[in-house]
Order: sequence, then structure tokens, then C-alpha cells
Amino acid sequence: MSFTKGRIIDSIQVNDSIPENFNLYIPKKFNGVGQWPVLVIFSMEAQGRQVLSIFRQAAEEHGFILVSSNNVSDSLSISKNVLITSRMLRSISNMLPLDKNRVYTGGFGSGAKFASLVPSFIKQIRGVISIGSPVANVELLNTKNPFYFVGIVGNEDYNYPDMLSTKLVLGKLKFPNNLIVYDGGAKDYDSEAINQAIEILVFSSMAKGIIPRKEDFIVDSYHRGLAGYSALMNTGNQYKAQYELSQLISIYQPLIEIDSLQDEVKNVKKQKTYKTQKRSFNNFLFKESLIREEFEFNLNEDINSLNYNNLGWWNYQMGELKKYDAKPDPLEVQMGKRLLSYLNALIEDYIDMEKSQQMVNDEVLSYLWMLKTITEPSNYKYYLNIISDSAKYEDYGTALFYLEELLKQGYTDKEELYSLDNTALLRIMPEFNLLVNEYLKSSRYDRIIEK
Repeated sequence: MSFTKGRIIDSIQVNDSIPENFNLYIPKKFNGVGQWPVLVIFSMEAQGRQVLSIFRQAAEEHGFILVSSNNVSDSLSISKNVLITSRMLRSISNMLPLDKNRVYTGGFGSGAKFASLVPSFIKQIRGVISIGSPVANVELLNTKNPFYFVGIVGNEDYNYPDMLSTKLVLGKLKFPNNLIVYDGGAKDYDSEAINQAIEILVFSSMAKGIIPRKEDFIVDSYHRGLAGYSALMNTGNQYKAQYELSQLISIYQPLIEIDSLQDEVKNVKKQKTYKTQKRSFNNFLFKESLIREEFEFNLNEDINSLNYNNLGWWNYQMGELKKYDAKPDPLEVQMGKRLLSYLNALIEDYIDMEKSQQMVNDEVLSYLWMLKTITEPSNYKYYLNIISDSAKYEDYGTALFYLEELLKQGYTDKEELYSLDNTALLRIMPEFNLLVNEYLKSSRYDRIIEK
């Protein structure tokens, strides 16, 4: 078969008898000689091409083949997704000269969770790049078949505490691992973090003698890491600097002499500033865990009792979370952002669980949508859902209330508003058109207003 290098090739059939296909990226430097590493990237939302393109730059730099299936999905069982992955790998192995010692998986969110499960079922996987997700199931890890886990997470991502915990667990199980922490939330990662993750896997292969050492490459990367450490120390962030230094030791210890770094770690840990920052960091993590438990308990109680009166309590909690933005300690600011993203993710999980039920409870869904207008007020879809659902049950008072709340948020799509499901009677009401006319300067049914 003939493939174009340097661009993503869509929908390659696994074989003639199975209706499964995948996307492929072959780096420009590929020449068909020798064996080549492959990174299998998962998207459980049918966005294989998009997630593959995010890894493209790093893959080009380090000579990695990229693959993403168009058939794995959250709606399928783990076993079916593993079989799809296995068939895809066999197909690629028949097409291209892959290095069986350098087969890796990766992904974002739910795709990253599945990526961390695959090595438990497909033994040839040597490493995982997980963006924004801890290991899916620690109990499935086999210490006789360890893989290299490289996590990437933002310090404002609610998954950050869980990924720190995963790092500790993997260390105890003797799984090689690193956690790259960037500043920002779940969507703020950059290409440098992904490039660093692939570099770590490359260095691991060099340390094991799987591929030849490249001394200039090792030294250059090492010095860049040291420069990052020095910059953190110069700004007084000793706790984060010590973390980065420990990461450097983990990555480069098998490759170069790092005794001086280990001495430096000991010196930093003796500093009063380091001890104070570490204590503060741990205190905020503990406080965060308590607030998360409170959110989960109250949300579960409210859903079971459909306690609409408690919406006011959630509104108060949003006010409390916003206060963290003005705190002087950046660690506390980050905690506030993580708590907000955690709360939104928790509500969305409950929405997904309710939608998956054989008999969906519309009242529970409506309550959760109302809660989302409090925790994520700029997301228009939840207002629209409530308006449609309320009109369906002829609860026009609720529908009109959320229509005005929606318009207050700056919503302007008049066409969508007048084509909303279940609102045929609602949208010819004078009250409906008066609100639209007030906020959007004109309504579809002006004559109704005049009457």
C-alpha cells in the first residue's frame, strides 16, 4: 500500500471483512527502513482525526507514527473496544514496519482513561500518555508487566489531585512514571507538554538500549530542564522547583550522572520557604477534598429529594467559589478553579447517568439543567433545555423565567429560539414575544404584542 507522508490519512479499512477503520499519520522522515514507534491515540467521542492532529507536531519531531480508531466508543464495553484496538494494531503491523518494543497509547479525558486500560489487555503496550486523566483502574495493573505512564495535567484541572495520587500509587508499584504539570485548566495544555511527554518515552527507550543514544539531544533537553528549575527558584517557588527537579532526576538518572541534582533536592527540602509552601499546598489539597465530598453529598441528596429550595444554597456556593479568584495565594486561586470545574463535571456525570437510564426521569434532568444554569451560566444549552422541557409540560411560568435569564446572558440566536422543540404554543404568547422584543429589539410575532 502507498501512503502520503506528513498528512493525516482518513478512514483506512482494517480489512475487507470488518467495517472498522482508522486514521493514520506517517512522519515526513519515515523511509521504510528499520522499525518505527507508534502511538495509538484514543477518542471515545468519534474525534479520532482531531486528537491525532494535536500530537502531529511532536510525532513529526520524534519520528512517531500516529494512529486513531474511528470505532472505539464510550457506548461500547471495554472488551469490545480492546478487540477493536487489537485488530487495528494487527492491521497496521501488516502495513508498516513497527517497533514492537515502542508501541504506546494516549488520549484526552475518557480517551486517556481507556488508554491506561489497554496495557492490561494488550501486553505489547510499553507506555501511556494521559492528558487530564489518572489511571482508570489501579487494581488491573500488573507489576509483572509494567508500562511507562506519563501524565499531563493543569494545576487548575479538577483531575490534578487524582493524578498526584496516581503518581504516588504507581511509584509504590514500581511503575516508571512522570507527571507534567502546566499552569491552567483542562484545555490549556500546549504542544510543549505533549512534546515533553514523547521525549520522556524516547529517553526511556534509549536507557534500555532499544534505540541508540543521542548525546546532544539528551544534554540539550537536560539543560532546558535545569533552566526551568532555576527560573522557578529565582521566583521563590521552591516547592514547585523541587518537584521539577525530582522529575529531572527520574527522567535522566538512567542516562547521565545526576548526583549533584540529588544533593540539590536535599538542600531545597531543608529550606524554610520550601517547608512552608509544602505545608500550604497539602492544606489546600485537604480542604479541597472536604469541599468536594460536601458537593457530592448535597447533590446526591438534592437529586433524590428534588429539593428545588436548595438551588439557593448552590447559588451561595458559587459566590463562595468566586471569592477564591481574589485570594492572594495562587494555590488558593487554583483550588477555587478546580472546585468549580469539579462541580460542573459532577453535574454533567449525573446528567449522563440519567440519560442512560431505560426510563429517564425528566424532572431529575430538569433539576440538573437548572443547577447548570447556576454553575455554568454562560452555557446557553441548559436554558434552552429547560424552556423546551417546561413548555412540554405546559409550565409556561418556568419557561418564561428561564427565557429571560437566557436573554440576560447575552443570547441572540432568534432563529433557534423560535424553532425550539415543544414551544409552538409558548412562542406565540405575548409574554414570550415581549421578552424577545425587549432584549433582541424585535420579535417574530409583533402583532400578538400589539393586541
